[in-house]
Amino acid sequence: MPRSVNAVASRARRKKILKAARGYFSGRSKVYTVAKNALEKAMKYAFKHRREKKRAFRRLWIARINAAVRPHGLSYSVFINKLSKSNIVLNRKVLADLALHNEQAFLALVNKVK
Repeated sequence: MPRSVNAVASRARRKKILKAARGYFSGRSKVYTVAKNALEKAMKYAFKHRREKKRAFRRLWIARINAAVRPHGLSYSVFINKLSKSNIVLNRKVLADLALHNEQAFLALVNKVK
């Protein structure tokens, strides 16, 4: 009985890896084994950094809110505490956007919670 190798699927698998590794430097885009390793590591970093991006944006929003409330005699933690006690439900992304682009609305919020 002749040997069966399924060359079509193997070639397709390798082509898929090499296509995804296009643009990588030198052998990382041309040699299958090296490209596979490079792509595996890249995918690992992509997965990890999609989660880290959320943390980084939250830190940015907190810093912006803190910088906006300091001139009004409040700290970030006090401001957020007073917001929650006065039943104003706005997330940090919206608060940071207001602080950056709409100072009057943000000032109205600060005056309301003071």
